[in-house]
Amino acid sequence: SPRAHFGRARARVRVFTRPFFSPQPLEPPRRFHPRPTAVKLPARPADVRPRSRLGDPNRTGTGRPDETMDTRSANGRVAKLAAHLQPQIRRDPTAARKTGFTVAVLGAAGGIGQPLSLLLKRCPLVADLRLYDVVPLAAGVAADVSHVNSRADTRGFHGPSQLPLALAGCDLVVIPAGVPRKPGMTRDDLFKINAGIVAGLTEACAAHCPKAMINMISNPVNSTVPIASEILKKKGVYDPKKLFGVTTLDVVRAKTFYAEKNGLETAKVDVPVVGGHAGITILPLLSQATPKVAMTDDVIDALTKRTQDGGTEVVAAKAGKGSATLSMAYAGALFADACLRAKNGEANVVECTYVESTVTEVPFFATKVTLGKEGVEKIHGLGELSAYEQKALDAMMPELKDSINKGVEFANGM
Repeated sequence: SPRAHFGRARARVRVFTRPFFSPQPLEPPRRFHPRPTAVKLPARPADVRPRSRLGDPNRTGTGRPDETMDTRSANGRVAKLAAHLQPQIRRDPTAARKTGFTVAVLGAAGGIGQPLSLLLKRCPLVADLRLYDVVPLAAGVAADVSHVNSRADTRGFHGPSQLPLALAGCDLVVIPAGVPRKPGMTRDDLFKINAGIVAGLTEACAAHCPKAMINMISNPVNSTVPIASEILKKKGVYDPKKLFGVTTLDVVRAKTFYAEKNGLETAKVDVPVVGGHAGITILPLLSQATPKVAMTDDVIDALTKRTQDGGTEVVAAKAGKGSATLSMAYAGALFADACLRAKNGEANVVECTYVESTVTEVPFFATKVTLGKEGVEKIHGLGELSAYEQKALDAMMPELKDSINKGVEFANGM
């Protein structure tokens, strides 16, 4: 047989290559090796306990201390065990989330983008921060922000050719890109400039990070969010649970003005703001504010209008040389942090935001929303409104409808 032949060949080599001066006599090759004779070991004394197979470094398969352990076989067993366990570790669905999230800021070199990037760098849930802009200044902003001693790795990207690199694999994309509002400029004027910018960036998101949450800051939000939704629909990746218009600045202002007027601690005040993110479409529900404080109709009207005109107030205070960039960056960071906390599994994360909604007759509307790992979990209703608030709600609807339709028509005309 082949096995026997192989054995004979080995025997021949062993016999005829032995040095001639070998003191051992030559033996003829054996076809079959005899079975080794079993050796009977001496009995262990009754008062001696068996050695542990785990505790004795010199143990072998028989457990005798006078034999040397075969380290190669032990290493082989460890390697097999590691190979068996390793795929299970890689399949752990939470493993990737234990290291943080990847966040991109599109428009990071602008007046909102720079402070927003700084605030996101300090967020403990951000592991990879990518700062993009069309101008080379993005690299300088990234270098500056990267010196902050927090965990997020920070990189800068600029120009259309680097946009795919900035977006690949992102969990959250924050878009403050666009031109700021200047004195005498309406939000319709902003629309003509910023709509194209938003459409291009949304197309890139659809191509390179279709499952990412998108936080839209670029104004006018009432129109840019519908634009983004239509672009994503065209690309076949639209998820209404993951597209948000950031209206947090309206909430921040309403809380501040309400607390200041009534002598309350700002951090302990809550004021829901519904509607949209422009002029009369901004409606703070002061009747639902907490802590509850009785106010006259004149005070309610004054606080409502100041919240609606907060952006104009800042533009005027800066003498036309800027807009509400710092407070907007703060509000944008607050909402981005809320999205990441919800994505990380925190429960009961509730924020006001402008999303696709059936609460009113318009397809997009801002109300309180419960956030979850995949975006929107629950859209809350308006609750009980005062007569003043109901009148304001009715008055905003035509303008909000027009803004939404303008965004949809722009996207469909591309």
